[in-house]
Amino acid sequence: MIARIVQAIKRTPPPNPAVPAALMESVKEAMRDVQAYARSHGGRIDLVSVDEHGTVRVKFRGACAGCPMSSVTLRLGVEERLKALAPGVREVIAV
Repeated sequence: MIARIVQAIKRTPPPNPAVPAALMESVKEAMRDVQAYARSHGGRIDLVSVDEHGTVRVKFRGACAGCPMSSVTLRLGVEERLKALAPGVREVIAV
């Protein structure tokens, strides 16, 4: 259990003072929905960062990393879902 908590802390992006707290919280909440979808396919999508311009950076892991459909998932799944659930998100980039 402690190992899971440590992993979750490591995956949490460092705070960026230029990003409004409301945007960061709404992105984190929306990522829970996105991550559930990725887990159902044997993968993981981690939140890397959010900047003050509404650009969200994510990292594909597990089955999602290297998947030929990851670019489609990024645009039609992750980006659309984050934009719908977290107003202020302008684009999502995989790193």
